[in-house]
Amino acid sequence: MRRTLQIYGVIIIIILVGVLVYQNLGKKLEVLPEEKPMVEKTLDGKKIAMIIAFRDFRDEEYFVPKEILEAAGVEIKTASNKTGTATGADGGDVKVDLLVSEINPADFDAVVFIGGPGCLENLDNESSYRVAQETISQNRVLASICISPVILAKAGVLEGKKVTVWSSTMDKSSIKILEENGAIYEAKSIVRDGKIITANGPSAAKEFGKAIIEVLTSK
Repeated sequence: MRRTLQIYGVIIIIILVGVLVYQNLGKKLEVLPEEKPMVEKTLDGKKIAMIIAFRDFRDEEYFVPKEILEAAGVEIKTASNKTGTATGADGGDVKVDLLVSEINPADFDAVVFIGGPGCLENLDNESSYRVAQETISQNRVLASICISPVILAKAGVLEGKKVTVWSSTMDKSSIKILEENGAIYEAKSIVRDGKIITANGPSAAKEFGKAIIEVLTSK
C-alpha cells in the first residue's frame, strides 16, 4: 500500500513539473518578438533622379531598382519629358516629380536613365544630353539600363568607357551607336566603369539597383 502511494506521489510530482514547464514555455513564446528582416539604411540622405519615358518605360527597370534603393534609404525623384502620371509598357503608373529639363545634377548623388520601348522616342533629346553631361562634369554617379545607354553615347559621355546596352540577334544598331561614339561595348548584363553603370535590360534590374548602391557607398 505504501509503495503504491509512493508511486502515485512520484506520478503527481512529474505531472506538476510538466505543467509548470509547459506554462513557462508558453509565456516565453508569447513575449518572443516577431522576427522581421532588417534592412540597413546605408544611404540615408542620398538623392537619386530616375528618368523615365512618359509613355512606355520598362516597368521592371524602374520599379525593381527603385525598391532596392529606397530600402537602402535613398530618396527618389522621378523625372520625365512631361508632367503628370507616366505609364509603363506593362501598365505601371508613376507620378512625375519634375521635368528632365528641370534636373540639376548638383542636387542629386546619382542620375539614372530607365529604358523601355518608349525610351528613345521620349528621351533622346537635348535635355537628356545636358543632364548626362552635367552629371559627369559634376562627378556624380550616372547609371543607364536597356536601350538608354544610346542617349548617353549621343551625349558624348561614354567615349573610352566600357559599357553594355540592350540589343537582339536581329537588331545590333544600339551597339553600333555606342561604338560610333567611342564607347567600348561588352556583351555583359551589367558593366561598371568608374561612376558609370550600364545594364542591358529588365533581367538585370535587380543587379543594376545593387550596383548603384555599391558605387554610392564606395564614393
